[in-house]
Parts: sequence; structure tokens; C-alpha cells
Amino acid sequence: MAKSESDTCVLPEKVIIDTDPGIDDSMAILMAFQTPEIEVIGLTTIFGNVSTEDATRNALLLSEIAGRPVPVAEGNHEPLKGGKPRVADFVHGSDGLGNLFLPPPSGNKIEKRAPEFMVDMVSQYPGEVSILALGPLTNVALAVKRDSSFASKVKKIVILGGSFFASGNVNPAAEANIYGDPEAADIVFTCGADIAVVGINITTQVTLTDEDLSELRDSKGKHSELLSNMIKFYRDWHVKSDGIYGIFFHDLVCFAALVRPNLFTFRQGVVRVETQGICVGHTLMDQGLKKWNTSNSWSNYSPISVAWTVDVPGLHAFAKELLFKP
Repeated sequence: MAKSESDTCVLPEKVIIDTDPGIDDSMAILMAFQTPEIEVIGLTTIFGNVSTEDATRNALLLSEIAGRPVPVAEGNHEPLKGGKPRVADFVHGSDGLGNLFLPPPSGNKIEKRAPEFMVDMVSQYPGEVSILALGPLTNVALAVKRDSSFASKVKKIVILGGSFFASGNVNPAAEANIYGDPEAADIVFTCGADIAVVGINITTQVTLTDEDLSELRDSKGKHSELLSNMIKFYRDWHVKSDGIYGIFFHDLVCFAALVRPNLFTFRQGVVRVETQGICVGHTLMDQGLKKWNTSNSWSNYSPISVAWTVDVPGLHAFAKELLFKP
């Protein structure tokens, strides 16, 4: 007898979150642990909002706070080309969590480094593991370089990064995650994997206002008290930097692109990243508007999906549903 649709068990999608927590990363990670349609099978850490070492500590803390112990694999401590990484402690506090200075985690990172962990998981479950990349793309690029079949075995890579046809947030040309390791971003964008990228031209359309933040603080959400305390530092920076009384929650918007892609429209095109000069970190997409007479630096690469529009009310409702979830 054939099974009905209601009898079919849909398994949650396996996801590795590559992250630099970070206040908005923390929001996305805690919400991911509460989302039944995905199974977070590991956290990998990278510099960005904090140093890689601090990102590892915060990832372990978040896993424990959520009551969802998962492997935490530490990633690279510097960009591919070397040098001191850019760290945005002025946005997220010196601890990355709004200067709450929480007690240290009881757990420990695993021995495997992040790129090795990614390769192993994608090889163990070919076509089943997606990567949610919320920081600079160093670890993902190293996984691509480590295993030539990685791009074909990963299910999808959903990336927070770029400032497509909009001003950056590091300088007019570049967004922070791509600026953090432009060489790595260019490797990932051109590796041939199924990639969706959400730029700050999209994420800055979705805000939590001071009124929303008050609602969060007063809600019965599982993590509302912790997040409200974290967000105070982040909110004050937004007032000074962007003149908004509230916050952008970039990482949670990117997470939505993984689990609620129907809230977005996407355009396909090859994306390259500038790696030198005053426009380092700039993301430029060939929109396919012209047939080129000769080959260029965008030729012969696979297109990726770039978020083009977002259903702001729908995404706002989705975010509140998760943030206020008991």
C-alpha cells in the first residue's frame, strides 16, 4: 500500500553554521537550535566580530545555553593571505556578546579544525549538508581547497556577505565579511557549489526597532532575557553609526534565506570579489545583461543566487516567531 504524504517522514536538513559570534550571530544560532526543520550538526568558528579564539568560546557557550551540545571546530585565525584579521569589537563588545562577560563554557572544542570538519561531514553525508556561512569565508575556502569534490558534495552554501549595488559597511566599497578575507570569498563564489548569498543591501531593509526590542524583553521567549541584555550594546552602536533606533539583524535574515527562501527573490549571476586596490572586498555580479565579445574575469564560472528582494513584513514576522518562542 502506498504511503500518503502525511505518512512520509521528512528528516531535518543537516546544517553546519560557520560563525564569528557576535551578537547577531548569537541570535541566529539560538534560533537555529529552535527550528525543527534543520539539524545543526556542528559549529565552526572564524574571526570577524571577535577573534577566532573568542568565537570558539562563544560558540561553545551558545551550544550550552541552547541545551544542544554539538561539535565546535575552531577555524583559521587569519585570512588566507595572512596578517592580523579585522575584529569588530566596537560593534559587539570586547567579548562579542555585548560585554556580558558570561562564565566560561564547560565544554571544549574538538580536535579537528573547521575545514577538516566541513570536508568530513560533507563526505559522510554527500548532498545532505548545507553550510550557513555568517562570517568571513576563510574556512569554507580552505575546505574547497582541501577537497576538490567538496563543492559538488555540499548541498548548499548560504552566505551572509557583500553589498550588491549598495554602499558597504566597512567603507563605501565593501561589506565586513567579504572585506575580512576577499581572497577566500572569491574562491568560494567561483567554486561551482550551489550558493545563495544575502548582502547587506537586503539585511539592512529588516530592522528591530526600539519598540520591537521592548516587546522582546517583555516576551516569554526562551532566550529573550539573554538576547535583550546582549542587544543593548549593539543597539547603542547602531544609533551612533547608522542613526537608527533599533538594530539590523543581518545574520538572522541570512538564516531565513536557508529555511524560508520563499521570503526572497534571487537573481543568478557570476560574482567576483576585488582583492586589491581601494575597492578590496567589493562584490560585483555579472547580471547577464550583455553578451560579451571576448572572455573576461567572469567568464567560465558557474552563476550563484544573489538575494534581490525580501518580503520585509514576512521576514519580520518569521523573526519574531522565533525570538518570542518559549
